[in-house]
Amino acid sequence: MTSSGDRSTAVEAQGHPTYEIRTYGCQMNVHDSERLSGLLEDSGYVRAPEGSDGDADVVVFNTCAVRENADNRLYGNLGRLAPMKTRRPGMQIAVGGCLAQKDRDTIVKRAPWVDVVFGTHNIGKLPVLLERARVQEEAQVEIAESLEAFPSTLPTRRESAYAAWVSISVGCNNTCTFCIVPALRGKEKDRRPGDVLAEVEALVAEGVSEITLLGQNVNAYGSDIGDREAFSKLLRACGAIDGLERVRFTSPHPKDFTDDVIAAMAETPNVMPQLHMPLQSGSDPVLRAMRRSYRQDRYLGIIEKVRAAIPHAAITTDIIVGFPGETEDDFEQTLHVVREARFAQAFTFQYSKRPGTPAATMDGQIPKKTVQERYERLVALQEQISWDENKGQVGRTLDLMVAEGEGRKDGATHRLSGRAPDNRLVHFTKPAEEVRPGDVATVEITYAAPHHLLAEGEALKVRRTRAGDAWEKRNTTGAAKPAGVLLGLPKIGVPEPLPVSSGGCGHD
Repeated sequence: MTSSGDRSTAVEAQGHPTYEIRTYGCQMNVHDSERLSGLLEDSGYVRAPEGSDGDADVVVFNTCAVRENADNRLYGNLGRLAPMKTRRPGMQIAVGGCLAQKDRDTIVKRAPWVDVVFGTHNIGKLPVLLERARVQEEAQVEIAESLEAFPSTLPTRRESAYAAWVSISVGCNNTCTFCIVPALRGKEKDRRPGDVLAEVEALVAEGVSEITLLGQNVNAYGSDIGDREAFSKLLRACGAIDGLERVRFTSPHPKDFTDDVIAAMAETPNVMPQLHMPLQSGSDPVLRAMRRSYRQDRYLGIIEKVRAAIPHAAITTDIIVGFPGETEDDFEQTLHVVREARFAQAFTFQYSKRPGTPAATMDGQIPKKTVQERYERLVALQEQISWDENKGQVGRTLDLMVAEGEGRKDGATHRLSGRAPDNRLVHFTKPAEEVRPGDVATVEITYAAPHHLLAEGEALKVRRTRAGDAWEKRNTTGAAKPAGVLLGLPKIGVPEPLPVSSGGCGHD
């Protein structure tokens, strides 16, 4: 595995071709982009300076087919690059990800200046395809129908020195009628537990102190290797890794969420008291139409068990409003579940048609005005619940992992930002002593807003960590700073403005 901290910078590698990656969509895409960066850097490219905005030798779009108007957004961005490519002989443009897997030859037909199109199953081919397009002077379109190599076998340029994604599976065996991801990512393929743990141990040795286990349906892990308790065993095994302070996972599916997983979460100290559990709808008829194999009682039963075992757990969810056939009574059932579950946060999406999904051709498509009105009612309810739940944090003493780039106003307010164990975002007064991303600050919460907490007094304690050392090493050696992602990681706190989307597969 290649560590980003060991790589040369653009300044140190003058004369090397530069690259820029633009990432859209879910956490899996974000993680894939780390792999694409690693592949390109292993091939001699260096990351273009932040803010280059297409002024690179290679620009890669890692696309999403779930977001609303994903294709229009892609072709608009490609169109803006066309004149730049004309002015820059040798510049190359590549398109990968779910939309590339879905549209294939359409991309080159609509944007003939694109050099490479590759899919979700063969991201490892990007450097070869770029070279082939350069030599043959024609577009290379290569879409594999099944996974060629598990992405975690590829080199990686990690976006963070102190926190990392670890993919435990790819693909999904579910058939949700609103989601096209299984058709594009394929059937679930699990990594061997030993390979996952070896990657986690290697990351911890590099200074990483927080890992997030990642899968399209993370708690179905084991179905491909014949062990239904493989996921809970994996959580417990992570608990035995010295130096690993925080373990998270996303996203589980209610149908696969079993008591052994709840017990592993409760009994493993470094597994954080946080759960993202997609609901999608609180109505049994709508869940049936969505082909979601649980019902309201089953869902609320899971929430009740988690709360009994982990009283301070913060539970978040995804909800789709206006699915075809949804009645006012159906929507009221969703509001009922929201009131009962008391989510710390809900990522709410207005349903819109996705070509290629069964739901797109269902009868009973809901008028936009009705969907908007229901959406606003749901958001208002959840906003109040989020605020009330956050108010319950006031007076608590929390250990925060100091984060990089999470507080947009930190400079002006003389604060730093960090994540509590339950992943709530906390802004706190900047201590007199140096505090680095990855270090841990102990603070007392003094104020609650719907989407963040404040700790306005002095930090009670600051603990320097190996993760902070890793961040410092990366930055003092001049490693290129991450360019960030455009539409990626859901965090506690509704993005502004609120997204209008179908909700995807519960992972967007």
